[in-house]
Amino acid sequence: MSDSSKKTIRVLLIEHYSIVHYGLEILINKQQPKMQVVGSFANCTSALPNLERLSPDVILLDMNLNSDKESQAILQLITLSHAKILILKWMQDSEAYDKAILAGAKGIIEKEATLDTILKAIEKVHEGQLWLNQTYIKKLIDQLSQQASEKDVLQEENKVDKLTPKEKKIFFTMIENAGVPAKVISNKLNISESTLRNHLTSIYEKLEVSNKLELWSYVHKHKLKQK
Repeated sequence: MSDSSKKTIRVLLIEHYSIVHYGLEILINKQQPKMQVVGSFANCTSALPNLERLSPDVILLDMNLNSDKESQAILQLITLSHAKILILKWMQDSEAYDKAILAGAKGIIEKEATLDTILKAIEKVHEGQLWLNQTYIKKLIDQLSQQASEKDVLQEENKVDKLTPKEKKIFFTMIENAGVPAKVISNKLNISESTLRNHLTSIYEKLEVSNKLELWSYVHKHKLKQK
């Protein structure tokens, strides 16, 4: 066993329900020397100025979202603290907890959790593990994937915005007439085929594709449509 694993886990409590707060403090301090409470606060706003002095390893955090000031303090705590954040889930607002995990919190303890489960979660999170069930992990992965997809679409839409108004008209006309001969498209646009080819060369370069087939594949892949 390494020296770090033998070291007492320093736990900071942030819990606005006094009876829960009191019970958690007794529970954790009974585990000494394995773990102990080094500080306790009713909210993040009060805890933030004391983080450096208390130097906790794990923070048990009850997210009280009743004020904008406290909500901001919670975000600061999660993103700036070097301690592992373990969220106590008493509310039903899953979106708030999702944001906390995505911001850097390491786990969630459900309100139905046993005392042994709470202690185990503190240990595991301190060791560097996530305390999340498989369903929740899958949900977060899906959310991150969706965010990445939306970001990708936005980036590609930004590429389309680099096209000139005339090129955009040609671009979207090409999309709407996939498979139609160039002569027909040029007639629709009232330009010559050679002019169409010149514009397409510029469009291909800006969108980083090589030909019509790649252009249609590009549009389909990024789900682009005329605004």
